[in-house]
Amino acid sequence: MTNCHRLKLTAGDGKQYLTDVANIKTLLRIIQSVPSPKAEPIKLWLAKVAYERLQESVDPELSLNRARENWQQHGRSEKRIQQRMTGQETRNKLTDYWKEHGVEKSSELRGQDLNLRP
Repeated sequence: MTNCHRLKLTAGDGKQYLTDVANIKTLLRIIQSVPSPKAEPIKLWLAKVAYERLQESVDPELSLNRARENWQQHGRSEKRIQQRMTGQETRNKLTDYWKEHGVEKSSELRGQDLNLRP
């Protein structure tokens, strides 16, 4: 039993049809269960990515290096990459400061929307 649902999606002919959809977690589980040699390249890629993320949990610098490489591949300049990384560090320091002083993120709102504790 999968956790797939049906949504009306617009097809190439402009009409809407009920289409099976699933979230990312469910899609990955479906891919894991496909017993076809054609699915092996995807399974190997997923295993490689999972291994890399586990390595990054041990050494977070690897994650930063990956982010820098991705931004470079998307054509971002070194100046823009540095600004982005500095901005993230500043935002993290600010949110840490807020947490230390009793400000909490609302579970219903995005990260920038904060509520004070009563």
